[in-house]
Amino acid sequence: MLALVTGASSGIGLMYARELARRGHDLLIVSNQEKEIVETAEAIHKEYGVGCTPLYRDLAADGAAEELFAYCEEKRMEIEILVNNAGVFFFNPLTETSVGRIDLMLKLHVITATHMTRLFGGAMAKRGHGYILNMSSMSAWMAMPGISIYNSTKSYILNMSRSLWYEFMPKGVSVTAVCPGAVDTGLYGLSPYWRRVAVRLGISMPPEKLAKRGLDAMFRRKKQAVPGWINRWLFIPLIKHLPDWTVFTVMKRLKQFQK
Repeated sequence: MLALVTGASSGIGLMYARELARRGHDLLIVSNQEKEIVETAEAIHKEYGVGCTPLYRDLAADGAAEELFAYCEEKRMEIEILVNNAGVFFFNPLTETSVGRIDLMLKLHVITATHMTRLFGGAMAKRGHGYILNMSSMSAWMAMPGISIYNSTKSYILNMSRSLWYEFMPKGVSVTAVCPGAVDTGLYGLSPYWRRVAVRLGISMPPEKLAKRGLDAMFRRKKQAVPGWINRWLFIPLIKHLPDWTVFTVMKRLKQFQK
């Protein structure tokens, strides 16, 4: 099966691409990092022996999903696995965040992800088979100052995916929302020390481990997956009921760690 992975030149997207290649799937990998995505495709092909086509695209651009779908149609690429992973993260109060950064997050997490799911999911449904993985986050359950746009868009992805699971499943297509806690990448801007601490405590998960668990859930056609027992059974029930003073304390601590 041919898999399309967005944001595949680094971080979680790269791990999704590598894990799919390890399982024998040919790939179309997309990123807005032109040099890196070409190098990634070459490395994956060399290591796993699968076909791996790199494509440089800015998925936050207007009409990006439609252009990508048209590219696949022109090249006669039947995408049977779609991993909507491209995204951004920043920790900043809303009024201190530029309009450009806000629009970037909204376009990637909401507009492009929605249109990608509609276009590629529709083509899968016509063929009667397919898998879609949308990257949400455990923050979809959180009310946290400083990441208000991020957790709101991840909540959108979670609820959209859960709803679309019911729409697509009768047509042979599953939609899975993967909702990790912290992942050990540079996305969050934490110092190396706090990244190591988070992994040791089980709060943060290595991206290669997340990729395996996310894909396992997708191939089992689950509506959602929250990798890590501590996230699923402790943190999610806890964060729904955090008192206000705790939220303010965590917000201050996060600002200190991002140094």
